[in-house]
Amino acid sequence: MTDTLTAECRSENMRRIRSTNTTPEISVRRLVYGMGFRYRLHVAGLPGKPDMVFGRLRKVIEVRGCFWHQHGKCIESHVPKSRREYWLPKLKRNVRRDAVNLQALKDLGFDVLIVWECEITRLNYLRSKLRRFLER
Repeated sequence: MTDTLTAECRSENMRRIRSTNTTPEISVRRLVYGMGFRYRLHVAGLPGKPDMVFGRLRKVIEVRGCFWHQHGKCIESHVPKSRREYWLPKLKRNVRRDAVNLQALKDLGFDVLIVWECEITRLNYLRSKLRRFLER
């Protein structure tokens, strides 16, 4: 199957995808802030520059996109049908890098919670998941 967009249009679409301050990330930040927790964003001194760092609690929240980080339980984690020779290695590198960063954070004594993009729509579930993680 070929791409329905021209190379220039596809390039423009991909260029607009951000790595920080994404809509799911901002949603999680609002929920956590509303619960009274304070955090630091994208701490460069930690492996993978985690999205939210609760230094005093030694906890980290990572908000991951289902496609980019290949959430195995989600339909959004598919591999595109066009240019598979490009996408497969790229997405596998992302997954490997995530695993290395996760282990490095744990080795530094941090508890890590991963929030997937598909969980953002279930606000009550997400709120209770965040509260359980931050209050234990």
